[in-house]
Amino acid sequence: MSHFEVSRSVTIQADPARIRGLVDDFHEWTAWSPWEDLDPALKRTYSGPDSGVGARYAWSGNRKAGRGSMEITSSSEEAIGIRLAFLKPFKATNDVDLTFVAAGAATEVTWTMRGEQTGMAAVFSKLVPMDRLVGKDFEKGLARLKAVAEA
Repeated sequence: MSHFEVSRSVTIQADPARIRGLVDDFHEWTAWSPWEDLDPALKRTYSGPDSGVGARYAWSGNRKAGRGSMEITSSSEEAIGIRLAFLKPFKATNDVDLTFVAAGAATEVTWTMRGEQTGMAAVFSKLVPMDRLVGKDFEKGLARLKAVAEA
């Protein structure tokens, strides 16, 4: 078993409440998620409340997009917690946090994912660490979130 943590941050020239609104509602993710380009025919399902704790988003797509779901498990002014479950192309469940720290007129946003890799995934992680696999995706997503929030 191998524990991992991937984290990226960006400073956004916007109020924390504006940014939180883009993260706390999965319907808004289509505007900034780094994975939106993977499958133009991606099937999305939303359930539970529109935003906040209990909001759920599930997707199913081509081989690149795979299949999985996210559920908001905690939501406050400072952070949003998400339980991320991948079903395909591989099974994994990870904890994700997006934190928001006001810095004058700007907000420091940090996107972190934690989890455990077992079996073949743990072996594969020796060759290609999770930071290398998803770090660039987090950077792309934060850049898109910044562009949307600052528009």
